[in-house]
Amino acid sequence: MHPVAGDPRFFRRAGPFPLSRIAETIGEPAEGLPEERLFSGVAPLQTASPEQVSFLTNRQYSAALRETRAGAVILDPTLAHLVPAGTIALVSKRPILAWAQVAGLFHPLPPSTPGIHPTAVVDPSARIAADAEIGPLSVIGAAAEIGARCRIGPLVSIGDGVVIGADSRIGSHVSISHSLIGERVFILPGARLGQDGFGFDPTPTPTGFITVPQLGRVVIEDDVEIGANSMVDRGSAQDTVIGAGSRLDNAVQIAHNVRLGRCCVIVSQAGISGSTTLGDYVTVAGQAGLTGHLHIGQGARIGAQAGVMTDVAPRSSVVGSPAEPVREFFRQVAFLRRMMRREEAGKHETGAGLG
Repeated sequence: MHPVAGDPRFFRRAGPFPLSRIAETIGEPAEGLPEERLFSGVAPLQTASPEQVSFLTNRQYSAALRETRAGAVILDPTLAHLVPAGTIALVSKRPILAWAQVAGLFHPLPPSTPGIHPTAVVDPSARIAADAEIGPLSVIGAAAEIGARCRIGPLVSIGDGVVIGADSRIGSHVSISHSLIGERVFILPGARLGQDGFGFDPTPTPTGFITVPQLGRVVIEDDVEIGANSMVDRGSAQDTVIGAGSRLDNAVQIAHNVRLGRCCVIVSQAGISGSTTLGDYVTVAGQAGLTGHLHIGQGARIGAQAGVMTDVAPRSSVVGSPAEPVREFFRQVAFLRRMMRREEAGKHETGAGLG
């Protein structure tokens, strides 16, 4: 089946738009551009038509650029000379951002449909903005607050006292309790927020372990996105905090009392243990694991599958398990490889002497 960008069965469409509107969207002056043309959508270089806009962010795809039929291509100024005749170069120093803006122009998010579905169960004490949407079979608890233009999907459970700020979107099958959520927060399907943290007395009694009551909250600041099937535990006595602008990928685990700074990125299957704090702009790559009570400095980068057991300095990069600075890790790898080559060479020399 031929790939289609923005299949109308699944994605809302807008347009067509003139070239000047597209240039305005990416913040580039329209002066100097060719004659006004209309564009109907976006598509990859390989399939774009003369009525569509495409993009290029990596020089290794320059062959596809030379063969494209796209009417216009968003790309870095250093790649503009590769654009074929008949295709308009829309240069941007931030081509990924420009592409996101143009794709959003042609495929805006569907607006909320104000109202409460007849099958939803809403406690009389809940406060729901008049222009919010509450989907089928959702449950809204006592004293919960749903802000303006929020969109609550089907089969969502919003617990007692939960606050959700304006323009937030909650996907299907999400459950939220003990949480205060900011504005423009996107929570994708299946995520769980506010459940008990993993807290108990580690010394077993004759009947098993004794749970420590988890009395904190989850605080999600503005402009956060939480991926599908991710989990954010509420704090034990403090709050678990996800800083403004942060992004959690799918299947991420955030334990109780963890505090993320602003604009952190946590990639799929990563797990952060209790009471660890991350500074602003920290990146944790896929399947990395962080033990508890650590401090990860501002701008630090944690490599994929790293096992972090000690604090990480600001703006440093660590890999491996146990995690260590990148340069030291690869120095050790190089050393081990040299030792192995010497050992193999020694075996061959010994074998030759025996012959």
